[in-house]
Amino acid sequence: MKWTGRFEGYHAAAFRKDLISGLIVGIIAIPLGMAFAIASGVKPEYGIYTTIVAGICISLFGGSKFQIGGPTGAFIPILFAIVMEYGYENLLLAGFLAGIILVLMGLFKLGALIKFIPRPVTIGFTAGIAVIIFSGQIANFLGLSGIKKHENFLPNMKEIVMHLATTNLYSIITAVVCLAVILLTPKFLPKVPGSLVGLIVSTIVATVFFKGEVATIGSSFGAIPSTLPHFHIPDLTWDRIENLIRPAFTIAMLGSIESLLSAVVADGMTDSRHNSNRELIGQGIANIVTPLLRGIPATGAIARTATNIKNGAVSPLSGIIHGIVVPLVLILFAPYASEIPLASMAPILMLVAWNMSERKEFAHVLKTKTSDSFVLLITFLLTVFTNLTTAVEVGLILAVILFVKRMSDGLLVSKVLPDPATKHEKVKAHMVTEGHDCPQIGIYTIEGPSFSAPRTCLKSP
Repeated sequence: MKWTGRFEGYHAAAFRKDLISGLIVGIIAIPLGMAFAIASGVKPEYGIYTTIVAGICISLFGGSKFQIGGPTGAFIPILFAIVMEYGYENLLLAGFLAGIILVLMGLFKLGALIKFIPRPVTIGFTAGIAVIIFSGQIANFLGLSGIKKHENFLPNMKEIVMHLATTNLYSIITAVVCLAVILLTPKFLPKVPGSLVGLIVSTIVATVFFKGEVATIGSSFGAIPSTLPHFHIPDLTWDRIENLIRPAFTIAMLGSIESLLSAVVADGMTDSRHNSNRELIGQGIANIVTPLLRGIPATGAIARTATNIKNGAVSPLSGIIHGIVVPLVLILFAPYASEIPLASMAPILMLVAWNMSERKEFAHVLKTKTSDSFVLLITFLLTVFTNLTTAVEVGLILAVILFVKRMSDGLLVSKVLPDPATKHEKVKAHMVTEGHDCPQIGIYTIEGPSFSAPRTCLKSP
């Protein structure tokens, strides 16, 4: 792999910026890592292990200078489903296999193909995942007891309705305090991570005023160890590989989409360019190594990557520092982390779901009432009401069908002019006639299978 450009011209001032950014993102990543792990059906420390190992590997071997990797909200439904059906040990093997698939995708230069997945498919996935994450935290927000977790959406909703009588007022107070602090922190302390402050304040409130009345990480999962995990090699057999190849493929596809989307966002924020194939290889290496140290599958995290850039990151070293900060904090503060109420985790994940839902884009595509609307709705409904494996497979098939259809459509070029009767509307082709045209400038709309040309162009006569 070529390292040219990643550390070119690196100097002491750049290191200081990377150090500050790495420290901030590392602190932010700790509560998120635990929350994502719990929501995925595994112990919170596994999320922390993932943040450490995957965070360092993705920054070392990936194709983006600013990418921050780790556990993400997008993976929650598929990881939870795998844990429910196959168990935690098989989740590790599925993540390991997904890593191999990602490396192969990068080696065969398939990174560029991800951009051909239609936007309605990715919006449908994302919105569906957001619904599952949000609904999955209702029980913790309300402090419901006796809840049995199911793989599918409707049985989980039925469980919540059946156990509403067990609502815990103390849990609601804790969750509301955390939510209020998260929402208010950006207004008064814009540079301080609201999720961390909300977690600390709500934990103190619950510990001081109603200790023992709300479920905590310690009471639900046991104490968080202050040591790093031991090296562990998954038991590879052909039967297990054959059984887990579908979920592994789903993890790989979702991970590739999420990581490359995050890299594109980073490019837009920094006026840089990532290497998509190298990014897939880096993600693959991270997902091969992480299960060996008890970590769950990981990918690029858009919010943490954006935070990394906003805090002045200059190189991949900030991501490596973020991965080093986490174990240092873990060793020092693991006993206190066990006292965090599950109700404090709920609003953090609910806001993650709200922010990732792409609700405006979703509504916009639905309003078009085109084939895009149909694809969006099908992908969304399958994600929510079946499982993400099925949704990814059907979504990719729909993507291929939609791509072929659009490529078969002819390219339509029309000369257009504004319609004075409808202000602020699109230009219209019917306004151009033999006796009504603009001699100074020609305006054309281009409709058809074009991936780089703009929809409207201006041409001087």
